[in-house]
Amino acid sequence: MSTSPAPRVPLAAYAVMLGGVSAALHLGKLPPAVPALQASLGIGLVEAGFLLSLVQVASMTLGLIAGLAADSIGLRRSMLTGLVVLTVASLLGGAVGAGLIGGARAVQWLLVLRAVEGIGFLLAVMPGPGLIRALTPSGADKAALGLWGAYMPLGVALALLLGPALIAWGGWADWWWALAIVSAAAAIWVWSTVPSDRLRPAAPGGASGGWASRLRATVGARAPCLTALTFAVYSAQWMAVIGFLPAIYAGAGVPAGWNAVLTAIAAAMNIVGNVAGGRWLQRGVAPERLLQWGFLAMALGGVAAFAQLGQGADALGLPPALRYAAVCAFSLGGGMVPATLFLLGVRLAPSPTTVSTTVGLMQQASSLGQFLAPPAVAWVAHRVGGWHWTWAATLACSLAGMAIARKLGRIRPPAEVA
Repeated sequence: MSTSPAPRVPLAAYAVMLGGVSAALHLGKLPPAVPALQASLGIGLVEAGFLLSLVQVASMTLGLIAGLAADSIGLRRSMLTGLVVLTVASLLGGAVGAGLIGGARAVQWLLVLRAVEGIGFLLAVMPGPGLIRALTPSGADKAALGLWGAYMPLGVALALLLGPALIAWGGWADWWWALAIVSAAAAIWVWSTVPSDRLRPAAPGGASGGWASRLRATVGARAPCLTALTFAVYSAQWMAVIGFLPAIYAGAGVPAGWNAVLTAIAAAMNIVGNVAGGRWLQRGVAPERLLQWGFLAMALGGVAAFAQLGQGADALGLPPALRYAAVCAFSLGGGMVPATLFLLGVRLAPSPTTVSTTVGLMQQASSLGQFLAPPAVAWVAHRVGGWHWTWAATLACSLAGMAIARKLGRIRPPAEVA
């Protein structure tokens, strides 16, 4: 007997994934630049936290609206527009760093441009799951969505790895300009590879109903709201830990070169978790079980990495090597969460016509968590004089995620109910 080869992920889907990675580079470009920004502009730790999170303002306020509008404006057109916005905003940010614009209001310019980059990020990444679903043949969709779930950690890891070297060589303005070039190249690849919106086959089930009916169907259903909440408690703790790792290691006296490598490896562990989650889903592992495993790993890893008794030289805690291993376990185990949630977002949407709206709701909740967590964790660290209470925030988020995952496991997909 002969077996047919497994369906392959098409090149156009990889172009969409690169578009997401290039957008995530802009999300992760700030952490390695925080020391340079503090030196050149005199910003404080809390201001740095808001610069980290302001990119999420558009997503946390407009994610649901963008999901509703995606079918009207076109998924490909949305991603291309987002990449162009990111390119222009990053070019202007580099001009601020070079002293070409901004002057005494350089910090305000950066804050505004980070909010604009948030709009570009939303437009670029929100259509990703829908595009991949439309471009990928049946049988390869779970693996493709697992790869898409890795766009964020891959982009952030590359930014953390490459950013310090480029900033040390040419300054943070050159780093902003370099990522503008990457976004422009990604836009060109998407434009040349992904079929235009009017030529791409429509998703099964067609599109029916207006914005109001799709909005009511999505926010009125239990599954999309629970999926969005799960994404929020995951992304909040992951961004708070990974986003401040460079500052944590710099404060501990880790050399800049090792700081970049260690932080990038920790972020990249999340990619392994995403890919593994997609593989396990393909093999039939229950999504609820993967979510429980992921949040348990984040809970244990966060406590092991940050918990200690006392402060200063007399503090009692795990040795530095084991703390770093715990951070890697935190990131790796957590990677199974987004891979599973993207699948659930497609599977538990109230109907095929509300998939984009469901993904938009998930993105909005995720961005809200990423906006609130970094300043909150930075404020706690400032108040207590260190990062040793960060574990309390990660543990609370993980326990909430595990509780929501149990509720998600009891919900049957609409197709099965029908």
